[in-house]
Amino acid sequence: MKKKFTILGCGSSLGSPWINQNWGKCKKNDPRNIRTRCSLHIHYGPLSLFIDTSPDIRQQMIKNKIKSADGIFYTHEHADQIAGIFEFRGIFMSNKNTIPLYCNSQTKRVLKKSYPWLFKNSKYYPKIMYFKSTKDVISIKKNDAKFKITAFKVEHGLVKTRGYLFDKVAYISDFKSIPNKSLDLLKNLNYLIVDCFKYQKWYTHSSFDETMEIIKFLKPKKSILTNLHVDMDYTQLKKKLPKNVVPAFDGMKINF
Repeated sequence: MKKKFTILGCGSSLGSPWINQNWGKCKKNDPRNIRTRCSLHIHYGPLSLFIDTSPDIRQQMIKNKIKSADGIFYTHEHADQIAGIFEFRGIFMSNKNTIPLYCNSQTKRVLKKSYPWLFKNSKYYPKIMYFKSTKDVISIKKNDAKFKITAFKVEHGLVKTRGYLFDKVAYISDFKSIPNKSLDLLKNLNYLIVDCFKYQKWYTHSSFDETMEIIKFLKPKKSILTNLHVDMDYTQLKKKLPKNVVPAFDGMKINF
């Protein structure tokens, strides 16, 4: 059974470059410095699953030739994680299957309030998705495939935020710190996809030194740095890293 994840986007909330063409310290001639906002796609046998739906999800899916969605998992309700949700109307129109969502209760409230037309039938709009579960442990079956994913809490400013763990792969795109109870779940990872916002410390995100300390503590086989600010030039960042740690780039694909 084929198992692959694709980093659809690895940029911070404004992407790289910003809308005003601010490249920060990123070199313009390196395509790996062109970053859309964070989303992950998981191809697990017949299942097509997403973690977050960034404002750039439409172009991310077109670029990576993704045409189906069997479920969407949300880390939290910030705009750079949820704003692409309505784009999935196109998926519904092609197969007429409503899409299940998985998130915590706070994110559910924000999504229902912000996009009510997606969750109920009306004269003008069909219901295209529904909230399947707010539980921390979720199993999804399709044909012979059974996918299990575990949500765990991380600290990210004032919002209740999740990381996700599946098949010894952990995805933590937005966090400042990780509670001990969550850290206990993250031993013996094959892949850790992890927030590394800036070199200097920040209020709501993990900095370079803080992220490297977590990697040193957890000792995953390979770590991939995501949510990269325009200060983080790909080549310069890579030079600072040990061999088992790499910067993400849009479209990065890993078989797991």
